[in-house]
Amino acid sequence: MWKIVLPGISMIGVTYAFARYSFGLFLPNISSDLNLSESQAGYVGSAAYLAYTAALITASIFISKSGARHIVLLSGVTAILGMLGMAASPNFIILLLSAFVAGLGSGWISPAFSQIVVQSLTPDLQDKGNTWINTGTSVGIVLTGPAVLLFSEQWRWGYVLFAVLAFGSVWWNAAALTNKTEDSAAPARLKFGKKLLMDARFLIIASIGIGLASSIYWTFSRSYVTMVHDNTTAESAVFWIIMGAAGILGGIAGATISKLGLAKSYRLGMLTLSASLFVLTLPYQASIYLSAVLFGISFIFMTGLIIVWGTRQFPDSPFIGVSIAFFSLGIGQSIGSVIAGLLIDGTSFPFAFIAFSIAGALFVFCKIKISENKA
Repeated sequence: MWKIVLPGISMIGVTYAFARYSFGLFLPNISSDLNLSESQAGYVGSAAYLAYTAALITASIFISKSGARHIVLLSGVTAILGMLGMAASPNFIILLLSAFVAGLGSGWISPAFSQIVVQSLTPDLQDKGNTWINTGTSVGIVLTGPAVLLFSEQWRWGYVLFAVLAFGSVWWNAAALTNKTEDSAAPARLKFGKKLLMDARFLIIASIGIGLASSIYWTFSRSYVTMVHDNTTAESAVFWIIMGAAGILGGIAGATISKLGLAKSYRLGMLTLSASLFVLTLPYQASIYLSAVLFGISFIFMTGLIIVWGTRQFPDSPFIGVSIAFFSLGIGQSIGSVIAGLLIDGTSFPFAFIAFSIAGALFVFCKIKISENKA
């Protein structure tokens, strides 16, 4: 199992943590060097999300035609090219285009690896394999924290370092993922349509809820700890690293689902995610780090859970279920970030986080059901 899982973890870390999430950590210095306005910085972030969305929409087509292995490697290559472009960006336009290229891999990689897992692992190991591979985001986040502290003023070299590490990951995956394995199970083709979406309706609702509840944390948690809790830049970086390290424990999702079942695991994870938002509002330094631990574990746990759910929903074409789940997650995050910003401007940080905590808790009552579907 680990011959597939470990290179998978590294590629998830490259495409998510390095190529997408590190931009927010480097943003103050990038804005200073390139004279970016807040709106321009927002456009760059939106470009990465647009690329992520476009990649999710096209993932099933590309995987069906080219095979999952090729899409995994393509994901790594676009991350490398995008990060090198960002490192060399002389202005806003080049940075924007590079961020778009860098963001493509994050949309392709999870659907592609879900197919690799089905083709490479026995059924009893597939849930564990998928959820451990998903922890790559957390592993990457743990590495981006120290990189930001070391390269905060030399952010271009930070991206060069990430690109070098990404090249190593691509080489590792090229060696570990063989065409022979891929040929053993050709993915079935399903047509996107009303019936397919109806089959996945509960997965879609749950994924939107996870995205909505987590959006305020990804976008505003570092601002919260610096502006409300008066943490220094170094302390906020430690907060980020703790969150990433805790997320690695989210890899237990597969084993938890096997013991508790999908429904109980979902509700446990959603309650923990909601609790992490509330705990951040408590006026204690220890609560900051407790919140980071709870959020790190629960977010990776829940994204691992919807991978398992999507895979079970479409067992012959797991990449379709994962694409739908992550696309819905992205919708929730996009809508949630806008609402969170408006709510913070109109009220306060604590009020907004408590409101999102309550909203997340309401999604605990989402129905968990896998509808039968036919290719």
